[in-house]
Amino acid sequence: MTETTGSTATPESGNPEGAEGAADETTATDGKLSRRERRRANKAAGGEGGKKSGKRAKKGLFARIGIFYRQIIAELRKVVWPTRSQLIQYTTVVVTFVIVMMLLVAGLDWGFSKLAFWVFG
Repeated sequence: MTETTGSTATPESGNPEGAEGAADETTATDGKLSRRERRRANKAAGGEGGKKSGKRAKKGLFARIGIFYRQIIAELRKVVWPTRSQLIQYTTVVVTFVIVMMLLVAGLDWGFSKLAFWVFG
């Protein structure tokens, strides 16, 4: 069978030619540790599974609400707001489109009702 393109096993996407020996050494030492021992070592080093601190620490309810509203304000500052003339133009286009669609639906409704009365009496 052939290897899939882009997998780490292919030479094109793997380590550079000179770095193959270094990769073999790290996998050899990692291979000696069991999964449980690696997990314990990672936890002792403060990695995944350890107590959270710093930015990732659990914050209180009011702190999270405050952060949420600060993020909303920050996002609203990024918005490019339309000018007054653009706003009037966009509003006019939308209202005109809605009126045209209402007239179309009303016309179809009137036509179908006349057709129904003609067919069924």
